Amino acid sequence: MSAYRPSQLVRGAALAVAVLVLSACERPPIEYVQSGYRGTAMGQVYNPRHLATQADVNVAPAALPPAGEGTPAAKTIYQNVPVLGDLSAAEFTRLMVAITGWVAPESEGCGYCHNLANLASDEKYTKVVSRRMIQMTQYINATWKQHVASSGNPGAGVTCHTCHRGKQVPANVWVAERPPGPQGGSLGNRVGQNNPVRAVAWSTLPQDAFTPYFLGTGESIRVAATTALPTGYVDTLNRTEKTYGLMMHMSDGLGVNCTFCHNSRNFGDWENSTPQRVTAWHGIRMVREINNGYLAPLASALPTHRKGPLGDAPKANCATCHQGAYKPLYGTPVLADYATALGGAPPATAAAALRKGGRS
Repeated sequence: MSAYRPSQLVRGAALAVAVLVLSACERPPIEYVQSGYRGTAMGQVYNPRHLATQADVNVAPAALPPAGEGTPAAKTIYQNVPVLGDLSAAEFTRLMVAITGWVAPESEGCGYCHNLANLASDEKYTKVVSRRMIQMTQYINATWKQHVASSGNPGAGVTCHTCHRGKQVPANVWVAERPPGPQGGSLGNRVGQNNPVRAVAWSTLPQDAFTPYFLGTGESIRVAATTALPTGYVDTLNRTEKTYGLMMHMSDGLGVNCTFCHNSRNFGDWENSTPQRVTAWHGIRMVREINNGYLAPLASALPTHRKGPLGDAPKANCATCHQGAYKPLYGTPVLADYATALGGAPPATAAAALRKGGRS
């Protein structure tokens, strides 16, 4: 048996190291799209193979044909329709058919939310949840135009499909997780780090990028002070790492790099940032508001198997709508065909009816 010569061992070791180092790299071709002034290194780097895999996910479904006019209001024909009762019966039916395709196309159809023997019944939790989600969609389209219609397109906005994409539960939602293992010891408190998860794009940053910013009153999103000797507010290393975790999530969720919003010359400077940073600012606050007002309170209505390990309801983050695209569904104006039903906040009378029935 012949022995390996030292030179072979060296070459083998070098090859192994090269494979290990390059395993984290993406193979060409990579496309670069300039998004800022030349010389500022502001551009977006795309992998055509990744774009191809997400293209089908970000296709908006064809809208159903317009409803006929002249039909009476849905509330005069159907019982227990406190949110959509003012729609015409034809438009109401059209929306129900569309929601079935958006949320439950391969399951029970109408029976996913309704008792087919008594459509007015609220006995199924899915009907209670869907009613609240319709209210949330109306609220987003009416109140958060700075984010969902920032392009000025009157048809821009969201529908149930924006998040669900044909799934009963959207693919990208989050719940509170149990902390990973011991957090102390001789190495100190790891504050949830060194436990790579998708929430922070598989980095070793603190794994909870959502609770501090997308729930409650929201922590300040800060990285560094703007003066050499700051007075008053001083950012800690821990806050900086959590902020980077959020930024990693946003970059991954939108399929963009940092310069989509920031000028890398000075990340904190608003004057040199892109308009998308303002849109993102509104988006963070929108997600926090719908989590607090609509999604988190649903925990009391959900069965155990639909809750997280700590008993909370699934909540939204940036990827819930965007799903890897810089604009959900690449900016298709999905609201244009359903603006009558989903384009405005629920009337005060509907909200009052829901509160009276304990469904708000």
